[in-house]
Amino acid sequence: MTNPLDELVTKALHRRSPTREEAAGVLTEEFDVLEVVAAAARVRRHFFGNRVKLNTIINMKSGLCPEDCTYCAQRLGSDSEILKYSWVAAEEAAEAAEAAADAGAKRICLVASGRGPGQRDVNRVGSTIDAILRKQPDVEICACLGLLSEGQAEQLRTAGAYAYSHNLNTNEERYAEICSTHTFADRARTVREATSAGLSPCSGAIFGTGESDSDVISLAFELRELSPDSVPVNFLIPMEGTPLEGQWPLTPQRCLRILALYRFFFPDVEVRLAGGREIHLRNVQALALHVANSMFLGDYLTSEGQTGDQDRQLITDAGFVIEGKEEATLPEQRQDLVNIRRRGVGTDVASNV
Repeated sequence: MTNPLDELVTKALHRRSPTREEAAGVLTEEFDVLEVVAAAARVRRHFFGNRVKLNTIINMKSGLCPEDCTYCAQRLGSDSEILKYSWVAAEEAAEAAEAAADAGAKRICLVASGRGPGQRDVNRVGSTIDAILRKQPDVEICACLGLLSEGQAEQLRTAGAYAYSHNLNTNEERYAEICSTHTFADRARTVREATSAGLSPCSGAIFGTGESDSDVISLAFELRELSPDSVPVNFLIPMEGTPLEGQWPLTPQRCLRILALYRFFFPDVEVRLAGGREIHLRNVQALALHVANSMFLGDYLTSEGQTGDQDRQLITDAGFVIEGKEEATLPEQRQDLVNIRRRGVGTDVASNV
């Protein structure tokens, strides 16, 4: 009889999604968690070898957000005692980016609180990108500025941004449970606009907000529709002063199962260990690296992470190496999914509609 986990691995190697039934088996006790991790690790090794990509966050503008996302300490009405400040200067951000790049970070994520950027904000981020690239021309710049208005993605791409990050966070059916000031559709639209503008799409999730197994699975299917290049997996840090404070539903085993499931759904995509990994994975962070091929280095938006030395030691101890700036993150096999348009508007060839 064929092992169901072997079947999942075979599917993933051919870039086929699990069924809902197969996905449910990964999240439940149907399989031992170590068997699940071992199966997902086979997929990770096939596409990414033993490399770990390092990313870092620069919080350009902290707190005072008008949105009411229940998981966020920067939300409207939050009593969390987080840092609150307006836009940091371009040179300050460039200095932080240079230190992170020297420490091994390949991608610099410029994040700002708020519903979305105004034109002045886009110009300010453009100046920051320029300042960073003058010091570190080989890093990838990812912007994460909220909901984008028409034309802003193109402006960021022209300014030198490589990627745009905008997480779906949870599935469409329950999105209104975690936010009322914008919709799931708003978020999906922004990811599509960034992709259309030529920015590498980065979109993931946050778990531990009360989602069911069915919600975790639905979100995986919804994310696949957006075809992201990067999928950050966050685990809720229930900050005091937010509606979700004091909620600790996650266990290390639950986190590993979710990571493995998303590796099966996104076999040749950058699956990134993001916020909350230290406090939820705890002593099994090394196991998580056998599933994820990317992680954040240093601190997060409003909470502190492990030191860079601890992160680099974690990677070495687990038998992995830090991905170099000259190495392509996504596997060559993924390039066969990209076909340059040579038909339709602007050509003499009929479209495929």
